[in-house]
Amino acid sequence: MPGQVTPRSSAESGATGRVRHDEKITIYLSAEELVALEQAKLTLRAEHHLSADRGLIVRTAIAMALDQLESTPQRSELVRRLGGQ
Repeated sequence: MPGQVTPRSSAESGATGRVRHDEKITIYLSAEELVALEQAKLTLRAEHHLSADRGLIVRTAIAMALDQLESTPQRSELVRRLGGQ
């Protein structure tokens, strides 16, 4: 599935549990977006006892958006938000 994030084996992740990814992109965020991302990271830890770095949060959000676009394109949040630009 295009949007699916698949975990790698423990042999593919380092001792820290971090996963090595084969590709890289650069995105630019506003100061407010970066603060919101950091706040989401802290909320996940404090309220849900989940440890996730910013990259994992972003990759998961992308996977969710792509899954929704594939399964229900007309009701996709991605279509709705990008259509309003």
